[in-house]
Amino acid sequence: MQAVTQARAEFGVSASCTALGLRRATWYRAQAQLVRETPGSPMQTRPRKASPGALSSAERNDVLDLVHQERFVDTSISQVFATALDEGIYLCSRRTMYRAVAARGEVRERRDQLRRPAYAKPELLATAPNQVWSWDITKIKGPAKWNYFHLNVILDIFSRKVVGWMIARRESAVLAKKLISATIAKEGVARNQLTVHADRGSSMTSKDVAFLLADLGVTRPTAARTSRTTIPSPKPSSIRSSTGRTSQSASARSRMRADSACASSIGTTTSIGTAGSAG
Repeated sequence: MQAVTQARAEFGVSASCTALGLRRATWYRAQAQLVRETPGSPMQTRPRKASPGALSSAERNDVLDLVHQERFVDTSISQVFATALDEGIYLCSRRTMYRAVAARGEVRERRDQLRRPAYAKPELLATAPNQVWSWDITKIKGPAKWNYFHLNVILDIFSRKVVGWMIARRESAVLAKKLISATIAKEGVARNQLTVHADRGSSMTSKDVAFLLADLGVTRPTAARTSRTTIPSPKPSSIRSSTGRTSQSASARSRMRADSACASSIGTTTSIGTAGSAG
């Protein structure tokens, strides 16, 4: 750029740019930007030329007086423009009316409505172990088709340590309560020290777990709204016979008996462990 500037007086801009392999538009664009950034340049001190069709100060005040009338307090600018046009009043175009109001900072919802503040996404910060735990339940495949186990994992987000885990045939608030209480007792967590983060699953939002966390002094961050959550009972799968009737399959009846055994005897169908006893 500087070489073209120095050689243009002798060879011209076109010849200098051609010899240096530079486009003329690039050089002219750089010169224009340099002039704009130079303090006191004519391009900075030159006032912007007003449009011949721009409103005068008196005409702009007439537009604002029309918009500020009490009958237009809860109407939009388009409705103000249309109502004035029906009454035979034309002060400016609709877009010019918008610009006049926007210059006063009045372009917003004109109706009296509730305005909520911007929602701040909550964040959980852990600076030491046993401050924030993350609890989640994942389905894993069982030994046969349509058979699944529910893997409960509690992870310390600071140390990434699996502090507690459990495998069960189905989600249950009783089993979740047993897992949390055993994990807190093993880790020796004091009251008002721990925060357990989880989603809004049936086990996470159950009353048993909520009362347990309240008794142990554990914080449970939840959404602003609350909803009643119940634990769904297992629904056996069914097959449709050739006659059109619905009948239970043998595998469904066997799963029903297994679920009944799980409800009556937790220890025989559920494995509860911690990071220290996982092996």
